[in-house]
Amino acid sequence: MLFRSSLPFDIDGVVYKVNSLAVQRQLGFRTREPRWAVAHKYPAQEQLTRLNGIDIQVGRTGKLTPVAKLEPVFVGGVTVTNATLHNEDETRRKDVRLGDTVIVRRAGDVIPEVVGVVLDRRPDPAGEVFDLYKRLGGQCPVCQSAIVREEGEVDWRCSGGLFCGAQRKQAILHFAQRRAMDIEGLGDKVVEQLVDSGLLQSLPGLFALTPGQLAALDRMGDKSAIKLVKAIQDSREAQLPRFLFGLG
Repeated sequence: MLFRSSLPFDIDGVVYKVNSLAVQRQLGFRTREPRWAVAHKYPAQEQLTRLNGIDIQVGRTGKLTPVAKLEPVFVGGVTVTNATLHNEDETRRKDVRLGDTVIVRRAGDVIPEVVGVVLDRRPDPAGEVFDLYKRLGGQCPVCQSAIVREEGEVDWRCSGGLFCGAQRKQAILHFAQRRAMDIEGLGDKVVEQLVDSGLLQSLPGLFALTPGQLAALDRMGDKSAIKLVKAIQDSREAQLPRFLFGLG
């Protein structure tokens, strides 16, 4: 652990092994692992930085997630500028406010999250307690549909469904991913342009796209457009479980 930061590569743990082949053979194996080795996972690295703002992201199911906008900070091998706050209740529990000095870590050394606040560094006057409904005026920040929270739920959601551009983009990306319809070439940038331009209003609309429409997009030449149309049409042969998974 003491030498972790000095290594020329990232690690998230170590494995301790019995240093004797004879003893290893004597100890043998369990079903999934050897008895002569044990893994030790390091705790996630943490750093301090300033919270400059809170944005609201709209997910595939309409879930509204507050995201901390941070002063850039180097954590776990990457520079972090955004970190999840999960939901309104969690943000209030941690009492996260604008201008606070916050503790940031990468959960599982992957997803950046705000762990807590350094209260003795809180500015005076302090920012307001986070109120998602008040912040958005009761409307989705993308499509202006009403936001709702069912009884017993922790998450606020946009009620717009696929009318909401943000939900539509995420639904299409989910539909096209490798575990679903596996449409190679239909990535974030292409989907964003298709939805923002009004060319794609629904999932069935994917199969009506033409090479000419796609070729008109930024960074999409004729050959790439023809290849993507072919990938979309080939996905019609996907097995039923993949199709159902793609629908979400």
